[in-house]
Amino acid sequence: MSIADPAQFVRRFFEESAEAQRAAGGALAADLVKAARLMAECLGAGGTIHAFGNGGSAAEAQHFAAELVGRYRDERRPLAATALGADAATLTCIGNDFAFEEIFARPLRALGKPGDVALGISTSGRSANVVRGLEAARELRLETVALVGANEGPVTGLADVVLRVPATSTARIQECHTTAVHALTELIEAFVLGG
Repeated sequence: MSIADPAQFVRRFFEESAEAQRAAGGALAADLVKAARLMAECLGAGGTIHAFGNGGSAAEAQHFAAELVGRYRDERRPLAATALGADAATLTCIGNDFAFEEIFARPLRALGKPGDVALGISTSGRSANVVRGLEAARELRLETVALVGANEGPVTGLADVVLRVPATSTARIQECHTTAVHALTELIEAFVLGG
């Protein structure tokens, strides 16, 4: 790939991201509030949020869990969250001994309990292991939330709340997912802690 004017490329890159962010803000507002209330109720009742995804979405799941367990902005008590797939030994054991499609479903079966929330993150909405994780969550009677892009996929049919970014570019979706995770975290903190 050749970039004739790198500075112009950078400006356009940020403009496209900003356009996607504006569109996502309008599209996600009501469902982000709904997901945050669901998660806050879970945490208030002593439950746990289990987040998972592949690649950049795995990193986003870890980011979300870290914001809840650690902190987002203000000092507060830790909130119960896990990022499934973050443990390399467990991930490779399940992938090798069972199937890669089970890397989220099996830990959910070990850790999840009714009233917990499963957050499946998939830019495509079609990741087989995210689908299996959400199926396991439903079997265990967990509430389910999906953070996806504009494309339809089986992930969305398994979620009680769908957070759909109106974009098809993986990069734009991931950028909006990060903003959505920050908004979700701040809303959860406000709902749980009465801020």
